Parts: sequence; structure tokens; C-alpha cells
Amino acid sequence: MALASGNPALSAMDRVFVEDTDQPVMTIQGTVNKIMILMGCMLLTATYAWSQFGTPMIMPLMITGAIGGLILAVITIFKPNVAHITAPLYALFEGLFLGALSAMFHNMFPAFPIVMQAAGLTFATLIAMGIAYKTGVIKVTEKFRAGMAAAIGAIMMLYIVTMVLGLFGVRVPYIHQAGPIGIGISVVIVIVAALNLVLHFDFISKGEERGLPKSWEWYGAFGLMVTLVWLYIEILRLLAIIAASRE
Repeated sequence: MALASGNPALSAMDRVFVEDTDQPVMTIQGTVNKIMILMGCMLLTATYAWSQFGTPMIMPLMITGAIGGLILAVITIFKPNVAHITAPLYALFEGLFLGALSAMFHNMFPAFPIVMQAAGLTFATLIAMGIAYKTGVIKVTEKFRAGMAAAIGAIMMLYIVTMVLGLFGVRVPYIHQAGPIGIGISVVIVIVAALNLVLHFDFISKGEERGLPKSWEWYGAFGLMVTLVWLYIEILRLLAIIAASRE
């Protein structure tokens, strides 16, 4: 049985075929347990990185976390069968990156508790999207998948163009600036990241329904973690833009 998804982070589903077997299968509860493990790993290294702010270690930790997390994410997407190894490592590296990044934002806007607000809003969004999916308020249809794929593709292209131009000293106007346009763009990206959570909920639900191997619980947890990291960063950036406009 082939599974398919319009979510780039879950594209490996297209290559999965499920056969009747007596082996343990993926469950929602098992995936939730894996998510909790990944969050614990991330919190551990994030706390350490945060504690290093003001020392020469902060930038190396952030760079190491970003590069290590990216490499492990790519490996996991193309080799989901090793997610039980790479997903916890990804969480540890992302913790270093997020802890250092959060400490830097906190130092930039000490009068505004944007880090705590970003964390709270991220988890609130996770719960809200979970309820919306469970109650059927948001349904994952083929049109929804196609729309999300297009939206995520456009955002990724924006990221790439911004990064490439930045290497040549060219700053794309409005995107990172305080003001209505910068805030509007950031809000749109946050909404897309939030809706992306629904695709992961659907994957986990369908994985249990169709009897994916139990090892795929790690992949499901990894996919959700990737989107949570993205959502947190975008909410943090949005709050930073708003804080900058108030200074």
C-alpha cells in the first residue's frame, strides 16, 4: 500500500509499501512518546547553549547546531529507516542552535519577554492545530496538500534568495524590517508553518491506520519536531519585529 503526502518533510511516505505482518506497527501514542523524548533532548542542549551566552562559545554552539541539525534533517528525510538514530541527534543539535539564538534575541530586546512568549505561542499553536485536525475543522484533502506544497515552496525560495543576496551584501527590503509589510510577511509564514502541523498530524494518524512499521514513529516525531522548530523561529522573529517597531 503506497502512501503519499504533499508535505516535503514527509515525502519519504511516497516510497513506503505496507504489507500484512505480525511485527509491531506505528501508533499515535508511540509517536507522542517519541516526540516527548525529542523535546527533552532539545531542551537539554538548549538550556546549555543559553547558559553560554556572553562567552566565546555562543557563536560556535549556534553554528554547530545549525549545520549539524541541517545535515541530520537531510539524512533523516532521505533515510527514514535511521530516524531512531538521527532524530534524537537532530533534536540535540537543534537545541544548541535554538538555545543560542533565543539567548541572543533575549539580549537584543531585554524589555520584552519575546522568548517566553514565542515558546508559549508555539505550544499553544500546536494544541490548537491538533484540536482543529481532530475535530475536522481543518481537513487534509489533496487540494490542501497541494496548496501547502506551493506555499512552502514559495517560502523556501524566499529564504534561498534572501540568503544568496545576503552573501553579496544585498539586503532584501521589508522582509526583516519593522513595519506593516515586514510584519505581514512574517504573519503569513507563521500561518503556513502552523498549518503544516496539520499535515504531520495526518501522517501520524494515517500511519497508525494503515499499519506503518513501528520504526516510523521516530520519523513522524521528527517531522513534527522540524515544523515546531520552524514555527518557533518564525514566531520569535515576528515578535522581534514587533518589539523593534515599539522601540
